[in-house]
Amino acid sequence: MRASRLIKMVLLLQTRRHLTAAELAAELEVSERTVARDVAALSEAGVPVYADRGRLGGYRLVGGYRTRLTGMGREEAEALFLSGVPSALRDLGLADAASAAALKVSAALNPELRDARTNMAQRFHLDAPGWWREPQAPELLPTLAEAVWDDRRVTVRYRRRPPEPGTPEAGTPEAGGAGTPEAGTQRAGTPEAGKEVVRELEPYGLVLKAGVWYLAARVPTAAVRIYRIDRIGGVTVGQTVFDRDEEFDLPAFWAEQSAAFARSVLRESVTLRLSEAGAARLPHVHGDRTAVAEALAAAGPAEGGRLTVTLPVETMDVAYGQLLALGPDAEVLAPPRMRERMARAARATARLYECG
Repeated sequence: MRASRLIKMVLLLQTRRHLTAAELAAELEVSERTVARDVAALSEAGVPVYADRGRLGGYRLVGGYRTRLTGMGREEAEALFLSGVPSALRDLGLADAASAAALKVSAALNPELRDARTNMAQRFHLDAPGWWREPQAPELLPTLAEAVWDDRRVTVRYRRRPPEPGTPEAGTPEAGGAGTPEAGTQRAGTPEAGKEVVRELEPYGLVLKAGVWYLAARVPTAAVRIYRIDRIGGVTVGQTVFDRDEEFDLPAFWAEQSAAFARSVLRESVTLRLSEAGAARLPHVHGDRTAVAEALAAAGPAEGGRLTVTLPVETMDVAYGQLLALGPDAEVLAPPRMRERMARAARATARLYECG
């Protein structure tokens, strides 16, 4: 640990030219006394660290000294590609590796380019978690990440979730894609619903989606499926290194599964007559902007200033809650049971506002 800290100190001084003891202590997460001891150790090893005295004093390298210790390790190089997602780095336990990699890149740059890292950070930021959701960092995530890096088989205890009312029994991303419920959900009432199962898996990759972590993995010789990490109750990393399919493309796989999931949940449809305001607000209440855009593009001609639209929905219960948010800007034409349900809601709302 100390050797790594000494290297980091030299790189910091090489990159920033002058740092106070307090600044170095904060960067290295040690005391100022430890900084003084580390500086003395560097001087004894021949690294020309000079101490400036006085109120504005600090430490600097003498004579334009440059270290050659800028070669990146595998972990640092891999972490650098994730440096745009700081929350993901923290969750995976790679924040220190990414910091070391960034310092090495900065130290290797020409002096006039060393502000590139700061300039970029001040102008671009990726906030991965979704709104109104506390970011989740599952306790087992670093262990699974290590297995993913090393291509090692793991044995997990996975809690299958029974389907909730209004949700599909198969086809969710955590169920492994359309029509494959085994990895995640089970039919209500089956012995397996809501229970933990033990699986030996080959972990292919990790995905952070709207603050939730997922594992793409496969039972040996089977297809890759997706598991929610917060449903994994235990994991044991084995010694067996599996043969990874070199043609597996995690981003493409995730995009395909996400698209299949989006298609699978829209199993019913309603016919609406929408005002201009209702058509504009529909994407915000429905959630699937692609489905809404396709429905609006296929809409019949406006009659009386209103468009007639056939909209795919998850279930009638879900659609009911969504369409209530549009109020008088959406009139349900079909199916008849949904139209009557909306009419009852409208009459009950009107009674609440009647003047007695």
